[in-house]
Amino acid sequence: MISFLITLKHLISSFFHSMKDKEFQGLLVLTLTTLLSGTIFYATVEGFRLVDAIYFSVTTLTTVGYGDLAPKTDLGKIFTILYLFTGLGIILGLIRKLTVTRTTKRGSEDRSEE
Repeated sequence: MISFLITLKHLISSFFHSMKDKEFQGLLVLTLTTLLSGTIFYATVEGFRLVDAIYFSVTTLTTVGYGDLAPKTDLGKIFTILYLFTGLGIILGLIRKLTVTRTTKRGSEDRSEE
């Protein structure tokens, strides 16, 4: 539990540090826009409840895919394919930027201690 809290602290710290970066801000807006568009699509076309639509959007883009929800219409299936390929790149870019910021910040902290 302690290691989880430490990791969470580092993640939150890196997030707020990354917010100063314009590229990170752009990726964050793209990520939120992608999640919102998926949520709206799945709620309207597939008839998912709002919570289910958000849940499905997040599990799809993070490639978790529990399999408890799935699109039933052909349009939903085609959208999911395009949504996954597009959104996955955006999510990976956001995670990469967050990781680079954390690594750079950590490296500068190590040099200042020397």
